[in-house]
Amino acid sequence: MSLEGRHILLGITGSIAAYKAAILCRLLKGAGAEVKVVMTPLAKQFITPLTMATLSKHPILVEFFNPENGEWNSHVSLGEWADCLLIAPATANTLGKMAHGIADNLLLTTDTTLVNRVLTVPQDVAEGAMSDDTYAVRTTLGDIYEDTHFVVGVPIVSEGATVGFVLAVTGARALTTMWRTFIGLFFMTAVTVLLLSFVVSAWVSMRQSRPIHEMAEATRRFAEGNFDVRMHNYEGVTEITELAESFNNMADSLQETERQRREFIANASHELKTPMTTIAGYTDGILDGTIPPEQEKEYLRIISDEARRLSRLVRRMLEVSQLQSRDLTRTKAPFDVCESMRRVLISMEKKITDRGLDVDADIPDSGIMVLGDNDLITQVIYNLLENAAKFARKGSALYLGVTTLNGKALISVRNEGETIPAEEIPLLFERFHKSDKSRSEDKDGVGLGLYVVKTILDQHKEHIAVTSENGLTTFTFSVTLAGGQTAQ
Repeated sequence: MSLEGRHILLGITGSIAAYKAAILCRLLKGAGAEVKVVMTPLAKQFITPLTMATLSKHPILVEFFNPENGEWNSHVSLGEWADCLLIAPATANTLGKMAHGIADNLLLTTDTTLVNRVLTVPQDVAEGAMSDDTYAVRTTLGDIYEDTHFVVGVPIVSEGATVGFVLAVTGARALTTMWRTFIGLFFMTAVTVLLLSFVVSAWVSMRQSRPIHEMAEATRRFAEGNFDVRMHNYEGVTEITELAESFNNMADSLQETERQRREFIANASHELKTPMTTIAGYTDGILDGTIPPEQEKEYLRIISDEARRLSRLVRRMLEVSQLQSRDLTRTKAPFDVCESMRRVLISMEKKITDRGLDVDADIPDSGIMVLGDNDLITQVIYNLLENAAKFARKGSALYLGVTTLNGKALISVRNEGETIPAEEIPLLFERFHKSDKSRSEDKDGVGLGLYVVKTILDQHKEHIAVTSENGLTTFTFSVTLAGGQTAQ
């Protein structure tokens, strides 16, 4: 950069600054500038001879500045002579007095278009920039620039005093371009975020709606009677996973219900078909003369037995239906279970005697009070004792007894007969279940007696256990004691 013809005033306030000023002088003179050095008496006192010799090697005018009275020891008005003031480190007071007379001049700038120009900052801009508040204005800086620029000024404060200011200048066009760029980036970013949000939202929606569609399809297939459909396990989404598990559990329950329904219909059809076939066949034989007249009475007796068996079957099915819909909260009450057991023995006396069986009864005289439906519990005892009498070996003894344990009355029915296979025990309480042996021996049974027993005990929330070893088969069920009291 050329400084040809420029007048530069170099202020020195200390010995170290003088040494640096000596080097700066050579650079400024080499650039064609005319330099005057101004120093304080304190700086002159500590300047070394070598530094002074360096300063005096060039035609440099050495002036002295008295900071006490603020006057120059020269007849030259340095404020009018200088174009630019360069100050080596100094106090704020000294710096302010040195800058007297040229404070309105532009000292240093990074704008290369202002090189070799004598510029004056407008007074209002200088005052605004040196105020305490941040100063901003749109101006040409006193026609320094041809077009309007955006100017921001902040003061330079040293040791509590304002000693100058700094102006940041940018073209209004550049600022507008910057704002347009910023707005463009903002909208581009917004559009990108919106597109990304749309993609993520669509992906999440598809992932969440997939199990819903799968469930809807499975429901339609359930309506068609296909209960083999199951939902996939969607890992990672807790709510969907729980929903899928609940749906599959419901499907398992429906499938089991459908299996039981079909099995019930098949068994009921079989049980109804047998007596109806017998009745129809013998009736047709009597009508068409196939059966001789002297045998008609015998076959009519068979038809009557089958009709009664059919009636019992329908009655038992109605009983089962009523049991499943019965509300025990209204019928449960304390009663003496020992008295119920005695009544069952009395009602079964003829059947037991006809089969030549003995009875070993272990029933306390004092009685045991339990909580439940008296009629239903009596039905349980009757069904179990009747079943034991049917399959007991002739001449053997039946056992009917009761004990108490842990707040429960445990009622047991035991007979001597054929051992029940272990794999068949879980099937005893299913509807219409009959073993091959019982089908040949029990002509009057319909296969619902033990199912009724299980249904009644389930409604009472009680338990029944079966053991069968070495020809001894024992059924034991529990009933809750009524407050631990016993009958008198």
